[in-house]
Amino acid sequence: MTTSDETPSLLPLFPLPDTVLFPGMPLPLHVFEPRYRKMVADALATHHTIGMTLLRPGWEEEYEGRPPIYPIGCSGVIARHERLEDGRYNLVLRARSRFRILAEHEGEPYRVAAVEGLPDRTGDAAALDGLRRRVLDTIARAADGPAALVLQGELPHDLLVNALCQSLSLPAVEKQSLLDCDTLEGRYARLAEILEFHILEKAAGTGTSVH
Repeated sequence: MTTSDETPSLLPLFPLPDTVLFPGMPLPLHVFEPRYRKMVADALATHHTIGMTLLRPGWEEEYEGRPPIYPIGCSGVIARHERLEDGRYNLVLRARSRFRILAEHEGEPYRVAAVEGLPDRTGDAAALDGLRRRVLDTIARAADGPAALVLQGELPHDLLVNALCQSLSLPAVEKQSLLDCDTLEGRYARLAEILEFHILEKAAGTGTSVH
């Protein structure tokens, strides 16, 4: 059983190579593999919850099995779903909370794990406003920075930092490092460091743009 603010202790996992989900954020998904079609059907029949995790680099050769994944993911509730005639699904997940994988369990064609929920703590609340300004100023310094996001400075801190982490065009492993942060303060600070590094890379002509 689960409530609207709890992650089930036994969670189906949906590992992907390039997608990191952050608390409170929506995520559209197209599900076509048979094992994950069954996962969606089982979730819809029970707690409507899926655990999104990131595949570690080098997953390609083991994809049909159980390639290594990062231990921290984010659960999402199936907010909308459409089952297509051929059995595929279109979904929209609404992210709930971070979790840590404790152990994986056999018995299904898809991966299932025992997990523990991880709250997003605030950290030093007095530092959040300054960190928000630092992040938004860094985005504004980027020539191709997302002006629409910069204007959202009055959003609550958790929504703003998670929206930026999910929507900015950053490598998946960097997004994973942001999800790993246990506090909003830490996530803001880590995001600022990543963005500042990419700006330096771009200035040196060795990196790619962030947008």
